[in-house]
Amino acid sequence: MTSLRNRGSRSARLVVAAGAALALTACATSASDDGGSGSREAEYKRVIEDPHPSPADVVKAAGAPSGVARADNGSLLLAYDAGNVEDDEGPAAFAWRIVDPDGRTVAEHAEHTDAEAAPVAFVGVRGGFVQVPPGEGAGGAYALDVDGKRHKVVITETALRTRPGDILLAAPEPTLVYRPATRTLAPPAGVPANGIRFAVDERGTVWSLDQPLTEEPHRVVRQRGGRTLGSIAVPKPYTGGVLAARGGTAALSLIQGDGVRGLLMTTDGGGHWRTVLGGGIPFKSLKRGPEALVLEALADGRLLVGEEGGRYWLAGDRTNTVFRELRTPVRFTSLTVDGTTLYGIADATTATYDLVKGEGLWISGDGGRQWRRYRQR
Repeated sequence: MTSLRNRGSRSARLVVAAGAALALTACATSASDDGGSGSREAEYKRVIEDPHPSPADVVKAAGAPSGVARADNGSLLLAYDAGNVEDDEGPAAFAWRIVDPDGRTVAEHAEHTDAEAAPVAFVGVRGGFVQVPPGEGAGGAYALDVDGKRHKVVITETALRTRPGDILLAAPEPTLVYRPATRTLAPPAGVPANGIRFAVDERGTVWSLDQPLTEEPHRVVRQRGGRTLGSIAVPKPYTGGVLAARGGTAALSLIQGDGVRGLLMTTDGGGHWRTVLGGGIPFKSLKRGPEALVLEALADGRLLVGEEGGRYWLAGDRTNTVFRELRTPVRFTSLTVDGTTLYGIADATTATYDLVKGEGLWISGDGGRQWRRYRQR
């Protein structure tokens, strides 16, 4: 899925990069639910120091998922991280749990790790999930089916001519697409040598932001099967930021100075482009900088725009001319989409023994008008 993967700094970390703590926070929203912060601190330390932690203990200690991915059958993979609170070094624990569409756990796994380890992230694919390669390079990636069985991923340096169903798994160094049918991970064919941002839509079209080494403007290039279909220059005085593409829509955030000032978008697969500097989105109110921008395309072509830990806006329809601000039940530290479903995570921004208000995973299937807190059966 898309973030449920990460784009940019988050995300193809997916993500696609969520919420309601399962058993722990089904009825609780603060440390007092566990008998006080002192008892929770002791339990938390025990879990991260355990050389063989149980998945249930890691889930309870973490409080909220660090990421969520959805397979094509509706199963969810929830990832959990419990890191060292006092320092950015030291022991830590990680777990994943696969739940079926009815909310029942079908598989889970936990392991002892350290606070400096790269975050583990997954993307939902046809038939299951695939791990985003940790760090630079493709080594270490593997696939899980919806029953939790682990499968080898074939890693090749031979470029793939993209086709429908291929998924962007990592970018930009290296840029890798994943083909679920063959569980193959490889670079896409024909992408620009100076490409700095990428997106792959459901038709297998690779959208990239080409940054020339000259004074020429940035360009959005679209390709399929290794063949260039067209390109457009980013309008002056802007440079390009984050790319998103799905449902016939492709959009690029426009950067001026140290802020996001609008979008360059097409809603007909690249036939016509327009610049959007408003539409209900107060771009100048986005204070956290271009790298904190959230830009997602829903399966129906609508765009979600916002910034991590802040405010979010969703287009009213696939024309993406008018956006409305989302009302969220609690403050989300991350928000992502899969299909037309929104997944919001409420969590602390740094490792902590205590829980925050509304901690956990929240889900909306109606464009953010109503949210339900995820509770596992």
